[in-house]
Amino acid sequence: MTLINYANQLKQNKKTIIKYWLSSSRINTILENHKLDKKMFITLYANGVIDYYIDVINNQKKIGECPVIDELLDYLKVNNITSDELFILCSGFKNALIRYFYDLKINSYETEAEISFIFEENFAGVLSKYSKSVKDVETKLSKSVAIANKYIIMSKTNKKGIITEVSDAFCDISGFTREELIGKPHNIVRHPDTKPYIFENLWSTILNGKIWQGEIKNQKKNKEAYWVYATIEPSFNEKGEITGFYAIRQDITSKKEVEEQQNILVEQSKSAAMGEMISMIAHQWRQPLQAVSILIQKLPLMKMIEGEISDEILNQVVDDIGTQLEYMSKTIDDFRDFFKPDKEKEEITLSKLIEKAIDFLTYMLKVDTIKLNKQAIDNCVVKVHINEVVQVLINIIKNARDVMVEKNDGTKRELNIKYYKNDAFAVIEIEDNAGGIPENIINRVFEPYFSTKTNKNGTGLGLYMSRTIIEQHSCGRLSVSNSDKGAVFKIELPIN
Repeated sequence: MTLINYANQLKQNKKTIIKYWLSSSRINTILENHKLDKKMFITLYANGVIDYYIDVINNQKKIGECPVIDELLDYLKVNNITSDELFILCSGFKNALIRYFYDLKINSYETEAEISFIFEENFAGVLSKYSKSVKDVETKLSKSVAIANKYIIMSKTNKKGIITEVSDAFCDISGFTREELIGKPHNIVRHPDTKPYIFENLWSTILNGKIWQGEIKNQKKNKEAYWVYATIEPSFNEKGEITGFYAIRQDITSKKEVEEQQNILVEQSKSAAMGEMISMIAHQWRQPLQAVSILIQKLPLMKMIEGEISDEILNQVVDDIGTQLEYMSKTIDDFRDFFKPDKEKEEITLSKLIEKAIDFLTYMLKVDTIKLNKQAIDNCVVKVHINEVVQVLINIIKNARDVMVEKNDGTKRELNIKYYKNDAFAVIEIEDNAGGIPENIINRVFEPYFSTKTNKNGTGLGLYMSRTIIEQHSCGRLSVSNSDKGAVFKIELPIN
């Protein structure tokens, strides 16, 4: 008597066999402990395992040829089933088959021996595959740990901030050996420049069981500074009590150095802009000062000619001087407002933006006989830091003026300003007629410290900061090209 005689009965009673298989308390404990879904286990794996055993009994498959079992092993491996638990799961299936045959009152030694043989042969292969896959996972995990140790700046401390573990990457960036760090307070790498309130906030956060993230300036063993972006997370015991802290860091020293350089450029740009503004104030004041001087000289001249100064003439001179002084006072107010920082973005039309810039430059354009042509196609509304964009417009217009004056070839000087809408952007184009920028340097005009001014008075920061303002502060674009007349600077600002 052999199992092949009962193959059809096994196939028709798969539900009963599965019921016996999963009724074991030990198997149910395994499923519950690993949070395995019983219905999914039956649907995806249990039915397929029984079909495989029936095919083996019918000599339609060899022992070990079962894709479903391979998938089941992957599923169990992902859910951290141990080899011991795997044996219990497989033994449970064998016991379910034996119990089913007992229900049929087939208690032959041959039948039970055949079931045991198939189980033992199959389990030997299953265990080998499972052990190999676990070893593969352990090998990969070991490699991952080695990579993390080498490249990730990690540390672990106890609740008092004493270092208990560090990665190789932590040692590399700090300059300390592992022996010099273990057992020391974590403030061994604290930089003296770091403000106390940062650490007060850090400790308050993690001691309350929360994660702290932020930038920290640290100090190497050789006293050099380095910056990290740190994520610090508490670790807990089974009672939910904090036992220590894990910290992972990212080296952001290069980023902070770039920011520092950017701040230097900003300050230099502000100084350069201040110098330009003082120069423009001098231009704006020259005409009213000359007028005041003439008016004051008029009084003694009138007295010498007329013998006396009438009240009417005196009042007229006083009124005229007052007018000039009022103009000068307004100029000061305009320039003072210009240097006030913009706290928030404000809505303004393109025409108003351009008008504000031209107000600063009117006298300069007049003195240098530059004709200004404005072409309004679409007067869009944009939301920007007004003073910053006005600064950009002034810088571009003044650069155009400098180039036209420097060229001085007798050509009638003209400046064309056109503004319009293009898709989701409001566009301002500023064109001069000075012949354009040489093709070999046009791609460099926005580089810091690059200047085309032959008199060497240029700082090379104006256009660099202009692009920074438009692209980073205003989320727009600043570009330059040449037309048949001269250089064309295009400012594109997003329309809200």
